[in-house]
Amino acid sequence: MYITITRQHLDNHFSQSAGDYVAYLEKENEDRSPEDQEHFFDQNNNQVSPERVVDEIDKNTAKLKKREPKFYALTINPSQRELRHIGNDPEKLRQYVRGVIKDYAEAFHRDREVTVDDVKYFAKIEHERKFKGFDRQVKENQPYRARITKLENDLRKLERGEITGNAKAIQSEIEQLVRDTPHKIDGVPIKQGMQKPGLQTHIHIIVSRKDAENKLSLSPGSRYIESEASLNGQLIKRGFNRNQFYDQAEKRFDALFQYNRNYVETYQARKEFNVNPYGYFAKLIGLPTSERSAAFKILGKAGVHIPQISIPKTKVDLALKTIKEFKKAMQVARTASNIEI
Repeated sequence: MYITITRQHLDNHFSQSAGDYVAYLEKENEDRSPEDQEHFFDQNNNQVSPERVVDEIDKNTAKLKKREPKFYALTINPSQRELRHIGNDPEKLRQYVRGVIKDYAEAFHRDREVTVDDVKYFAKIEHERKFKGFDRQVKENQPYRARITKLENDLRKLERGEITGNAKAIQSEIEQLVRDTPHKIDGVPIKQGMQKPGLQTHIHIIVSRKDAENKLSLSPGSRYIESEASLNGQLIKRGFNRNQFYDQAEKRFDALFQYNRNYVETYQARKEFNVNPYGYFAKLIGLPTSERSAAFKILGKAGVHIPQISIPKTKVDLALKTIKEFKKAMQVARTASNIEI
């Protein structure tokens, strides 16, 4: 489970309306029949119109300045393994989101308890993802695509009589380049804009910066976890505990759907890898045999290849070469858009 929290920017400024973001989230419904469309939903309603979403988010901004975010965007990205476990069921995902918002509310440190009823949000399920220019597959295919594009242009020039050459040889080179292109789907080279294969269901959530009564500021972007500050001579509580939120959201999925989470799928493991790859690798190698085997399979599907060299299983100071190779493989997989870890 991979969850992100972002502030919505337009260049150097914060969006003053949720309109553009809502329109963006409606894109997947454009070519769908009404019965196949996914609608916005909140804690109590399964179908909320885009117009209502924009209206309620935009008017819930009391005392917020232009340079302050008016809303936050949360994205919940279940792995394909998690989606398969729940049968890619939208109703189960809605159930999960409504629980996650409770965890979100509980992560705020305020003078009074923040509950799910204080959070004004609207969520939307999407089932598709497309390859973007920064995806590894697109980047690694680009040199081949650039050469193919030039050769195809040469063929058109030949047909128009603008240049001379051997059309059959050019076509043969194009076909060879297609065969050599490293990343394909059903034999077709991957390019920007192509739909990603497999289960790609994810959830976008628009969360107002202000509470449902338009009084209390609820910013998950706070740099404080839990602290107190003086305001007009009074001590006030502030902060948002992201670690608590991410951890609880993960545990909620596991408890709700009886999901047996492997170590490499955990939020704590991702944290460990970021701050201490040596410790991460040591824990990975130290897992019980069956769990370690499952972990390697999960990592393999995500594009991580475990270095094929002797790996000590009882020593903490693992071979430096192994760690470097493993870290490099992990970084490639983390930027490859295949959310399995």
